[in-house]
Amino acid sequence: MAGLFVVELLPFGQQYFVAPLTIMLTKSSAFLIELLGRELIVDGILIIDKATGFAVQIAAGCNGVEAMILLLAAIIAFPAPWRYKVIGTGVGVVSIQLLNLVRIVSLFYLGLWHKPAFDWAHLYIWQALIMLDTLLVWMVWIRFIPALPPRGAAHA
Repeated sequence: MAGLFVVELLPFGQQYFVAPLTIMLTKSSAFLIELLGRELIVDGILIIDKATGFAVQIAAGCNGVEAMILLLAAIIAFPAPWRYKVIGTGVGVVSIQLLNLVRIVSLFYLGLWHKPAFDWAHLYIWQALIMLDTLLVWMVWIRFIPALPPRGAAHA
C-alpha cells in the first residue's frame, strides 16, 4: 500500500494516472448533471453551474484514488489466484468510481440547495460511504475466491 501511495504522489503517477482519472471523473460527473437538467461550464477539474455560479472542484481526495489504492493493496495481499485478483481489481475500481459519480452529482445538488448540508455530507457522510464501499467490494470479492488447500496438505 505504501508503494502505491508513493507512486500516486510521484510526478509521473500524477501526470499519467491521477490527473487523467480526475479529468475523466469531472467530465463524467458533468455529463450526468447536464442529463439531469443543469447547464454547466467545465474547466479542468471544476464544474460550474451557469445559473447560480455554484462550483465543485474534483480535487485530490475526491477522485477515489485513495480508496482504489486501499482496495488494490488488500486484493494483492490476500492469498488468491492472480486471475481472481485481476477480476477483483477491475470490478472494484469500477464500483468505487460509479459510487464516486453518485457522490459528486449528489454533492453538486446539495451545494445548490444548501451549503451547510453540502459541507456536512462532503466531510462526513460520503467519506465514510466510499471507504465502506471499498470494504464491501473486498468482502464480496473474498466470497468468490475458491477455497485454497491448507498449507502443507498432501495432494492426491
